[in-house]
Amino acid sequence: MDIAIRRVEPSDYEAIARHIGDPLVFPGTLQLPHPSAEMWRKRLAENTDSDHLLLAHSGDTFLGLAGLHPVAKSPRRSHAMHLGITVSAEWQGRGVGRALMAALLDLADNWLNVFRIELTVFADNARAIALYKRFGFEIEGTHRAYALRDGRYADTYSMARLKPKPGAV
Repeated sequence: MDIAIRRVEPSDYEAIARHIGDPLVFPGTLQLPHPSAEMWRKRLAENTDSDHLLLAHSGDTFLGLAGLHPVAKSPRRSHAMHLGITVSAEWQGRGVGRALMAALLDLADNWLNVFRIELTVFADNARAIALYKRFGFEIEGTHRAYALRDGRYADTYSMARLKPKPGAV
């Protein structure tokens, strides 16, 4: 399978709404079930240059979505961004997450000069945690009862990666 990565376009809103609405995808996010395509149309139309959304695809097949977003408006936090990533259920474990992470980190390290990338991940999402650790993220803390998921409060980990030294792998 050939995985291609490109910037999200406003016309992708319907595919993104279907992806995020997948019952095997949204529980791993902080999104709600049954997302509206119109909400995603508006969100993408209002997307700013400081939000960097990437889409993974193979031909016409939607594989996943990932983004880097400013963590705050304060100039004292301008060195940090928040990372979010989702992979379609049927494509998990097939290199899509790895391709999206590599593209986001290349953008952050080589084009945006981001020093710190932060994320939260459900503590029981072993596959995602392994992916993040493979790319240099470390667990910095646990948020107990962080989010309601399927009627129960779930813990998350706060993870972060600092920009590697030049020449480091």
